[in-house]
Amino acid sequence: MFANDINILRLTSFMGGELAMIRLEDLLRSDMAKGVALGVGAAVLVPVLVSALAPVVKPMARTALKTGLRTYERAREVVEEAGEMMEDLVAETQAEMRADRLAAEQAQADAQAAAEAESMEAAAQHHASDEAIRH
Repeated sequence: MFANDINILRLTSFMGGELAMIRLEDLLRSDMAKGVALGVGAAVLVPVLVSALAPVVKPMARTALKTGLRTYERAREVVEEAGEMMEDLVAETQAEMRADRLAAEQAQADAQAAAEAESMEAAAQHHASDEAIRH
């Protein structure tokens, strides 16, 4: 071991029965060390940032929530109005269809009554001509 090299950390590893020597400098440069450092830093900084930003973020969050709720309410009103308009349109269409059906039935009944009247008149004329022939 070198006397002026303080950065050496000895770890004993029984993997293969060898003694592993790792430099502290190499350990700090590893991805795992960076991940651990970031995790510890985040664990310390997040609570500090949250408490520092809460007075600013909370009103912004409230404003965003109010805007979202207003938008939702307006959208619900628009959908309800559209539903009412559709119901009115369906009711008007059904009324028109009933009126058309009644008009067709009435026209058919009138045509049938006219045909019967014509038939009766023809029968009456025929009967009258038979009576005239008999006398």
